[in-house]
Amino acid sequence: MNGPNLNLLGVREPGIYGDSSFESYLPKLKERYPQVELEYYQSNIEGEMINKLQEVGFTYDGVVLNAGAYTHTSVALHDCIRSLKCPVIEVHISNVHQREEFRHHSYLSPACKGVICGFGLDSYRLAIEGLLG
Repeated sequence: MNGPNLNLLGVREPGIYGDSSFESYLPKLKERYPQVELEYYQSNIEGEMINKLQEVGFTYDGVVLNAGAYTHTSVALHDCIRSLKCPVIEVHISNVHQREEFRHHSYLSPACKGVICGFGLDSYRLAIEGLLG
């Protein structure tokens, strides 16, 4: 699941986020993990993300979540993640600790199973590996 502005991957600040869209990366993940049913969801709206997490968080085996800027602001997403049955892995494409100070704090990390950042789109693959454990 991707949050705000991640629908612009490949266009938005390619020096930070790369030049590939998530839609072009997803088939590579599906090819690498044919035994896993992977679904993708993106929203720029916090409430829609919460609705989706509540929809899938009690039946799916796990969620890979890049909440974008909501990582640094959303107590509501934190509370939602805490209520879910399945584990959630927080991911970031960039190394948020090498960026602006406000990106160094995550409201979501304490509610998540783990955090992966700084490996580009490969952060999603690493998160899947973490869920498959």
